[in-house]
Amino acid sequence: MQNLTLTVVLGVDAQPNQLEPISQVAQAHSAHLIVLLLSEVPPVPVYSIGIGELSSYSLPVGWQADVDAAREALDVRREKMSQYLADQGTSADVRAVCGEVSGLRNAVARAGLTCDALVMGVDLRKDERLFDDIMHAALFDSAAPVVLNATNVEAALSPQSVFVAWKAGIPAARALRAALPILRAAREVTVALFDPVSTSADDGENPGTDVAAWLSHQGCRVAVQQYSSGGQEIGVAIMNRAKEAGADLIVMGAYDHSRLREMVFGGTTRTLIEQDTCAVLLSH
Repeated sequence: MQNLTLTVVLGVDAQPNQLEPISQVAQAHSAHLIVLLLSEVPPVPVYSIGIGELSSYSLPVGWQADVDAAREALDVRREKMSQYLADQGTSADVRAVCGEVSGLRNAVARAGLTCDALVMGVDLRKDERLFDDIMHAALFDSAAPVVLNATNVEAALSPQSVFVAWKAGIPAARALRAALPILRAAREVTVALFDPVSTSADDGENPGTDVAAWLSHQGCRVAVQQYSSGGQEIGVAIMNRAKEAGADLIVMGAYDHSRLREMVFGGTTRTLIEQDTCAVLLSH
């Protein structure tokens, strides 16, 4: 991960010392950090009074003052984080975004256009709705992969063992390309296929060998494993096998099926996003 630019997305309650682990990793690998602090405010609550030409609009008493106070508090937090990273000697840029959820989504999407990965802070999970919105923007509206559950930052961003959950398709291929710098540096890379279908129209006549050949040519140390899910939900099977392999990071394509379908019926991507024990790199 040498010389990468990483965007770290944090919630309004994040503290400067939370950045110490990723700050140390950034210094060790000459990485640049973009820290994005997000604070959501409610939509403008405009009320209409009267009808027709005699109508007027008003805001509830105190709403603007609350918004101003939230923005001031976020700016103070931004300055503290900027100073903390400067004191650590870390190359970093701290940005604060305070607004409605649409504005926060846009900020995350824009940041993901000019960085190598979006690292989601664990504190974002406190607000499930906001977390889902931010994840949607990161996966569908940006070009960078998303890293979740990087509680052990060194292991997640510079892993020794990587578990690639492979399923032939564009999302998985994009995830592999995004993760190549990490895969090249890893001690071992396991390309795992679950319930593969050995036909040319599905996973190939010898599933996984084409992916392994490409990664090997890229300088990765690769092994191919084919697993039976044994009736388990595939996302659960991936996590279990990754833990058995001692993997530091799971790499996977996100939303091979539609997001709506996975929201209604569940799916592998939802399982990996909702869990908080395994570090995961996702790309759509």
